[in-house]
Amino acid sequence: MEERREDLLERGLELFTSRAYDEVSLDDFAAAAGVSKGLVYHYFPGKRDLYVATLRLAASRLLARTEPDLALPKALRLHQGLAAYLDYVEGFAKSYVALLKGGIGYDAEAAEVVDEVRRVIADRVLTAVGVPTTDVPPALRFALRGWVGFVEATSVDWLATRGSGDALSKDALLHMWVAELASSLNIAQGVDPRVKVDLTG
Repeated sequence: MEERREDLLERGLELFTSRAYDEVSLDDFAAAAGVSKGLVYHYFPGKRDLYVATLRLAASRLLARTEPDLALPKALRLHQGLAAYLDYVEGFAKSYVALLKGGIGYDAEAAEVVDEVRRVIADRVLTAVGVPTTDVPPALRFALRGWVGFVEATSVDWLATRGSGDALSKDALLHMWVAELASSLNIAQGVDPRVKVDLTG
């Protein structure tokens, strides 16, 4: 049963990343998956439930592919994690954009999926710079949230402009992310002396 559900989620991810949410019906999905509509309802109460489940699938894959190697030095770990993130953005562009932009307007459960990805990424950065993930000073929390937003916005723009004269190379975008993170961390330290970050070791 779990294997069948995973197969349906794969089909759902394909469908929701190729068509707008409002353009997809459960009849369309059942036909694309080659199953009965009744079987779809067996696993998912409705279209929204299927959609949120596909978002979770995309989110889990993004986090799995960007899992840091804790054996690496901190600076290298950060760089490798960001490079893996950009590789995911490039390799799974439709899934990435679907994860960020959604398709059903504001939905608390769908928003929570995206926010969890952001929290995990921010926590990974905190761990890399030697800051406990609990009781984070507000200045550092704000700086990291803003930086995550910068990474997301530039990722979407990069995907939209690839192949054009306005496109940045992957190396250039990655360099911008690293530089922006360093700047954000420095600003946070300047605002609040309690913020102590360490990229050595």
